[in-house]
Amino acid sequence: MVDYNLISTLSIEDAEAEAMLEAEYGQAVASGDMEGLLGEQMGDFKPGSILQGKIIGHAGDDFLVEVGLKSEGILDKTEFDNPADVEIGDTVEVLLEEVEGEGGMVAISKRKADRIRGWERIISEKAEGDPVEGRVMRKIKGGLLVDIGVPVFLPASQVDIRRPADIGIYIGQNVEAQILKIDEQRRNIVISRRKLIEERRAEQRKKLLENLKVGDVVNGTVKNIADFGAFVDLGGIDGLLHITDMSWGRVNHPSDMVRLDQKIEVKVLNIDFEKEKIALGLKQKEDSPWQDIESKYPANTRVRGTVTNIMSYGAFVKLEEGVEGLVHISEMSWTKRINHPSEMVSIGEEVEVVVLDINKDKQEISLGMKQTEVNPWELVAEKYPPGTIVEGKVRNLASYGAFVEIEPGIDGLLHVSDLSWTKKLSHPNELLKKGEVCKCVVLEVDQQKQRVALGLKQMTEDPWLEAIPGAYQPGMIVHGSVTKITNFGVFIELEEDLEGLLHISELADHKVENPQDVVQQGQDVEVKILRVDIEDRKIGLSLKRAQWTADQEAAADRNERGKGGGAGGGLGGLGDDHGAMGTDKITFGGQ
Repeated sequence: MVDYNLISTLSIEDAEAEAMLEAEYGQAVASGDMEGLLGEQMGDFKPGSILQGKIIGHAGDDFLVEVGLKSEGILDKTEFDNPADVEIGDTVEVLLEEVEGEGGMVAISKRKADRIRGWERIISEKAEGDPVEGRVMRKIKGGLLVDIGVPVFLPASQVDIRRPADIGIYIGQNVEAQILKIDEQRRNIVISRRKLIEERRAEQRKKLLENLKVGDVVNGTVKNIADFGAFVDLGGIDGLLHITDMSWGRVNHPSDMVRLDQKIEVKVLNIDFEKEKIALGLKQKEDSPWQDIESKYPANTRVRGTVTNIMSYGAFVKLEEGVEGLVHISEMSWTKRINHPSEMVSIGEEVEVVVLDINKDKQEISLGMKQTEVNPWELVAEKYPPGTIVEGKVRNLASYGAFVEIEPGIDGLLHVSDLSWTKKLSHPNELLKKGEVCKCVVLEVDQQKQRVALGLKQMTEDPWLEAIPGAYQPGMIVHGSVTKITNFGVFIELEEDLEGLLHISELADHKVENPQDVVQQGQDVEVKILRVDIEDRKIGLSLKRAQWTADQEAAADRNERGKGGGAGGGLGGLGDDHGAMGTDKITFGGQ
């Protein structure tokens, strides 16, 4: 390296030095124009200039570089991508930062020179829309910094078609992208990997759709997993592998069958060329287990299976891979009252079932558990023929009757109309209590409907057959108590559980608008029996007739006969009003 300070101090008279300078720098030095030469040479060594340098030695792990100035510069080994490959004598381009830095050394940078040259090369060779390739350096705000010869910006939204959860996974990777924007003034370049991928996928998609057919078996990569299925990249276009097309068996979630980036082989089920949508199947690569289902599981066949799922309405039982049947809650037990199938089975339990029905088109099998046991209702008719006296516990009460358990799992219905011959009951709880043990008689057994009709009043003789007609006859004057007042008449209790109706027309000789104007609740009255209707179980009463004299009674009878009426006037009206009463109709021994 020539020391220019030294050259400037040389004497022109020194012939040997003059000859050397002339040989090195030409006639200018020899003629004595040294000052002009030095000014011309130093003009090339301004800070910001790019110089050619030569590796002349080592400074520890770093490199000593000669660039033609009065002193050398040092390049840190990190300035080189592969410091181990650098050899003495190699030439490098460096950026002159300072002519005289620390310790009198020249401050230079290879990386900055590389970036300047890279920028110049990019500007001259590349334009917006051109593809580039570079190495991802690090994450910065809003995206990634990529080295394509110069640092460029890759926005996070342009990293991929589907934005990854962490764009940091690309750090250290080489990526291909497309130039979106070049700002020469700011020396800024924005690139997009997504746009390049989209354009390439568009080409691949067009080519794929031209050749793809329904029924083709193709390879793809799982790119996304949702609750309803997985999206598979077929190379330019994604197809949907629905959860129902993953397996012939039950799949709880698509992630149980596939994983992200997994390479899988699928079958093309359907292609919508207009919407560019493809339906894929995994299970369709194999024959359906439902193909010969009727021959495998004919009706009434006993099989064993495993409970896979339990719902409020029943349990699903797997008979083989891809074949499940439903045991409805009503088919679990002949006699047990089941609130939820979990009371009978649990997931993973092996159970024995009977095939009840098969719907191949809907891929449904109806199974039964209770059919594996003898139906106890087949024996009920034999064990409890009509007339049998049984004893049981009142299990439940309803408005229409009481359920009595005559043996475990077998209930009989004691209807409200069969509780008493004479007592008017609004609800069975007026006579029975839940949990109470009572005796009753079997009236009827319906094996098909699995019902047993019971009777409580039938345990005693019907008083309307002999006792009541014998004790209460038309024309008799009897005492009673007012129990209920209605708009059509008054109910009179003649004895315990026995009532008669005092129609509003039989309250007084004059027209009565309101029965309470004549009688009050709980009042004791003397009434006359007009009629005893054994068939309808009714007794018609009259208050006004009980107060008449014999002459008044005879006149009333003549008057009724003259009008075409029969004995017991007023009963026609009684019957009509009873028909209009609906639920208030008197029927002793029933509602």
